[in-house]
Amino acid sequence: MNALRSLGVEQQVALLFLILFGLLSLASIAVFVPTLRAQHSEQADPHLRQLRDLRALWIGTVVFWLSWMSGPVGATLLFGVFSFLALREFITLAHTRRSDHRSLILAFFIVLPLQYVLVGLRSFDLFSVFIPVYVFLAIPVLSALAGDPERFLERNAKIQWGITVCVFGLSHAPALLLLEFPNYAGRGAFLLFFLVIVAASAQIVQELASRWLRRRPVARHIDRSFSYRAWLAGALVAALVGALLVWITPFRIWQAMLMGLVAGACGTLGEFVMKALKKDAGVRYWGNQSSVTGAVGLLDRVAPLCFAAPVFFHSVRWYSSLAP
Repeated sequence: MNALRSLGVEQQVALLFLILFGLLSLASIAVFVPTLRAQHSEQADPHLRQLRDLRALWIGTVVFWLSWMSGPVGATLLFGVFSFLALREFITLAHTRRSDHRSLILAFFIVLPLQYVLVGLRSFDLFSVFIPVYVFLAIPVLSALAGDPERFLERNAKIQWGITVCVFGLSHAPALLLLEFPNYAGRGAFLLFFLVIVAASAQIVQELASRWLRRRPVARHIDRSFSYRAWLAGALVAALVGALLVWITPFRIWQAMLMGLVAGACGTLGEFVMKALKKDAGVRYWGNQSSVTGAVGLLDRVAPLCFAAPVFFHSVRWYSSLAP
């Protein structure tokens, strides 16, 4: 671990991407070959689902690479675009009325840019309360001024929830790039990499464990595969992955395990919550109708990150305040 930590930033980045792209290439080959053999049989569906999962991992890896190459400013803009597209998917499938247009304009063209400007300026105190306090008070005021009381609470709650998940939650991911630690300057992207990897690992293991273990679903009408045992398995694997990635973090090994456990557990719970929202909206995937949503399931792919990023960010920031 000391030898890996002693490497320069560029050397660590090169090693990370060599390992990551190598593992993804091997996994893609391992899944693609059986798919060709089973493409005309009933066994093709599981392999096709695995290919879709790998495609999501490839997309996430390329996005992280672009974030690293573009620097903190470029990464912040990139995640701002993701927030816009994810919020568009969410709002398109939520029930709104003409009287909500003022609130939606506020959400898309004022709240979203300002949130990411606060990230870029490293105004983390204001960034943390801007949406939960000021925006949440402003949205119902605008809706009330429109003079439409029908389903008032439901409509405003949906808009507020969409902003919370798609803007507030996701904006914490690029904020990790701008956190500074003693003897850790210029390495904030490793924290984002750590978060993405442990959250993805927890989600994948949770899904696999739900197939292997005897199912005892927590909420059968939301997700028949989600169980406490599968969720715990995903969180524990995320902790182990966090320990393996300790050399790119400012943490000690037990701290990396704890951070991985927290991020992985929150990410899988976030995915579970988004499934409940999809059930309520009457869709299986947020982007299953690209002509309607304008994007193909982006919110499905970033949902774990939207829940894990705020908890992980504030845990890391709390750690930095205690670190010597």
